[in-house]
Amino acid sequence: MDAVTNPLEELPQLIADEVERAGLTVATAESLTCGNLTGALGRGGGTGEWLSGGIVAYLTEIKQTVLGVSECPVVTARCAEEMAAGAARLFNADLTVSTTGAGGPGPLEGKPAGTVFIGWSLHGKTGHAEHLFDGDPTEVLEKTEAAALQQLYDLARKV
Repeated sequence: MDAVTNPLEELPQLIADEVERAGLTVATAESLTCGNLTGALGRGGGTGEWLSGGIVAYLTEIKQTVLGVSECPVVTARCAEEMAAGAARLFNADLTVSTTGAGGPGPLEGKPAGTVFIGWSLHGKTGHAEHLFDGDPTEVLEKTEAAALQQLYDLARKV
């Protein structure tokens, strides 16, 4: 793939092409990105065929009761992975991505602003990526969304 110059505009269609090719269904579990990630995916083509759904689970209680996240700090890899696994169960999706972190302007749970965890689940296997983004809260949010879209694209290409 050529370098993506504007990931928030280009990646949704690239993801759509890859998940359609692979026959995958996709879902999201968002905290930090507040639904922006699912909205971005909606800009890809054919979403009615592959986008199972998304949940914004901003409150810890919702993460735990709806997604099955353990009682643990939310700015962690564990939380991100459990959110992704919960979305896979909730939406019966093959590929999921989740976002959680400290968007700023200040720290959260002892983690500096810009600390972000992107979780994923692909056919029951989970993983995560940790990022430390600089910038104001809006910039952190945009960088998180772009990184999560890139993660989805990379995972779909491997199938």
